Amino acid sequence: MALTSSARTRIINPRLGIYFGIFTSAFVALALVLTIFEQLGADDGTLGFLMLAGPLVLYIAIGVAAFTREPIDFFAAGRRVPAFYTGLNLAVSALGATGIMALTGALFFAGFDALCLGLGFVAGFVVIAVLVAPYMRKAGAFTLPSYFSRRYESRLVRLTSAAIVAVPMVLVLAAEIRAGAFAASFLSGANIEIMAVCLVLVLIGILVAGGLRSLTWAGTGASIAALLTLLVPVAIVAVFLTNMPVPQLSHGPVLRALGRSENALEMSRSTVDLLTFALAGEGLQPVVHRFATPNGSVGALAFIIAMLTTAAGIAAAPWLLPRLAATPSVYETRKSLGWATILSGVVIVTLASIAVFMREYLFDIVTAAGSAQIPAWLQDLSGSDLAQIDTGTGAFSVSSFSFVRDGIILGLPLAGGMPGVMLHVVLAGLVAASIVGAGASIVALGNVLAEDVVDGLSPTAAPDNIRLGTGRITLMVVAAIGCAFAILAPTDPLRLVIWALVLTASSIFPVLILSIWWKRSNAYGALAGMITGFAVAALAMLASEAHWLGLDSALAGVFGLPAGLAAAMIVTVMTPLPGRDALDLVSDMRIPGGETLYDREMRLQRQRLRQHG
Repeated sequence: MALTSSARTRIINPRLGIYFGIFTSAFVALALVLTIFEQLGADDGTLGFLMLAGPLVLYIAIGVAAFTREPIDFFAAGRRVPAFYTGLNLAVSALGATGIMALTGALFFAGFDALCLGLGFVAGFVVIAVLVAPYMRKAGAFTLPSYFSRRYESRLVRLTSAAIVAVPMVLVLAAEIRAGAFAASFLSGANIEIMAVCLVLVLIGILVAGGLRSLTWAGTGASIAALLTLLVPVAIVAVFLTNMPVPQLSHGPVLRALGRSENALEMSRSTVDLLTFALAGEGLQPVVHRFATPNGSVGALAFIIAMLTTAAGIAAAPWLLPRLAATPSVYETRKSLGWATILSGVVIVTLASIAVFMREYLFDIVTAAGSAQIPAWLQDLSGSDLAQIDTGTGAFSVSSFSFVRDGIILGLPLAGGMPGVMLHVVLAGLVAASIVGAGASIVALGNVLAEDVVDGLSPTAAPDNIRLGTGRITLMVVAAIGCAFAILAPTDPLRLVIWALVLTASSIFPVLILSIWWKRSNAYGALAGMITGFAVAALAMLASEAHWLGLDSALAGVFGLPAGLAAAMIVTVMTPLPGRDALDLVSDMRIPGGETLYDREMRLQRQRLRQHG
């Protein structure tokens, strides 16, 4: 026991809490100083620029300070990231700016129907913790294709899986760049395309020096900023409305009052068909559904399908799973998933609180008898093209207002009467969340290209300097591709993330689970499962978008996942047994303690090279 504690003390920096306490203090101090400047009459554009640039400089400084010349640091953060920091990064990477903005708006418009996605995020972490995390950590591979290559002893599986996982990662990357650029454009005054380029340059500055190591520590700072800017404004509003600074627990009375207002306004109680999936998209949307009445926007069966597909997509997400290799031990990996589950759950409930409070502020206007005065916060949203007001009637009704889904979260500090800097702080938090989410995809996909495509064809690992050089180049290439996709093919960020989760759930999840829990699974079955699941899901989504299939593309996983699982199992049974080495690898992987399989393989390879040299 003493030896274990000593080793753990040596590999984990005991000053991490101090460092990030300093970062948090600096971030809060910046917000307070800008608040003072606002009261002194400083220009709003200058305040927004400083709130954008200040944290970005800190993130870049942290990323550069994490420079490394060691592959284990670049690709796996040295395997010394404590559980809490891993869980924090996992939670914020999974949601990103897209999840925080879009889910808040979806909850505002559709009520609890939008929780099909939120519950899926949380359930996905539970699935990882129970079925995946300990075994992936024991395998120790830097990327998901690398793991599949070793598990199935096949370079073809490695290349095929690399090609397949690249698609959802590019979709997530484009979504996060676009969501972050949307927030940054409000802070800087520049258009979204320019801010997308600037955001990618910042990401390159953060990531190139240290890869996953830089992302981990810069991402921890950005994750803290994102959570602070999410939790603090809603806590202040909760005090105004409920006298309690815990909105996750105290928004119930507001929700009951909201129900009474909906009854007074005679809002529709209609329900949709079982397979309808109609969450709010981009653009102006009216408020037509009750908050707490189920199945007004998402049918009962569609709710279940979307939740399970999201959970499976998160559980097999190739931009999240590589972080499991960065923890010091299997035990820490399990703890990290506990933290990820708790933190993501808190964020989802907080987003629901924001949606409830924003509805309450809106309904205060609608139910004010005979009043046609537009409050200042609504005028501000309308002036920013985030809301539209129909003033043709003397008194307001619910149908008089339309809102942009991703602007709902920006309305809370305005509706709560907070200083203007608080809106800048919320926007800076969204930019921080986009950096964490986009950075996860850039690092994961860059490592796939470097380790599985460029260097993966050789039977032995390339020299360290070549591996690191390749990794840094592929990071920049991936960032440029994501930026180009976000600018040239602008699509609803939430829709992109949903498509990515559908493709991942259909192609990767069945093979991943079988690789761990079914020793009989072989390379032929893995290839069949990945290709079939991906093809069926992609065809179903294309047919849905072309209106050939009477089902929303978000539900395409109902075809892809069973098809991928069936193909993997049937082809496996019809083909020869896997080799003895593959069976031994699965047995070793199921023993949680000891050296990771990847590290052991690299150590033995270095020993052989020294002997031959």
